[in-house]
Amino acid sequence: MRNKRVILMVEIAIFGALGFILDFVAFKMPQGGSVSLVMIPIVLMAFRRGVAAGVLTGLLVGLLQIVTGTISVTPLSFGYVVLQVILDYLLAYGVVGLAGIMRSRYLQAAEERRTGKMITAIVLGVLIGSVLRYITHVITGILFFGMFAEGNVLIYSAAYNATYMIPVFLLAAFVCSALFAAAPKLVDAKA
Repeated sequence: MRNKRVILMVEIAIFGALGFILDFVAFKMPQGGSVSLVMIPIVLMAFRRGVAAGVLTGLLVGLLQIVTGTISVTPLSFGYVVLQVILDYLLAYGVVGLAGIMRSRYLQAAEERRTGKMITAIVLGVLIGSVLRYITHVITGILFFGMFAEGNVLIYSAAYNATYMIPVFLLAAFVCSALFAAAPKLVDAKA
């Protein structure tokens, strides 16, 4: 029992570090935000070990970004900055781990060797994680970056965050689908 916990913690640490590193392999958008591979290790852990492991991996990615100073914060007071960092980094990456909700569908499809259903489960999982991350960033944009909005702050934040979150979703869905379908053992925690 103890060895299984240690293995799980090591996997979370490895995939969290990998997510942090993959966030540097990014295309920076002209208006801000970036398209990177950061979500792939989080989704992999969510499908490999379940929702809790995926959420912990996402929290670790966000925490690594915070402690290394690779974050962007609002020019407001310290209290606002702390709340913004919690929402924009810890919560935003943590909710990506909820992609693991589709884990049982994926495993059932993999057992039946039904590639189409496997890919559907993967894409739906990535979509769930992406939409939740997007909503978190939109809320953060409204609360902390509304001063930069021209016109309606909700529309501004939704449009701004969509410019990079839609490509992030598409990239993560494509890479995870190709990776998991080609190597289903990656998701098998017993392998």
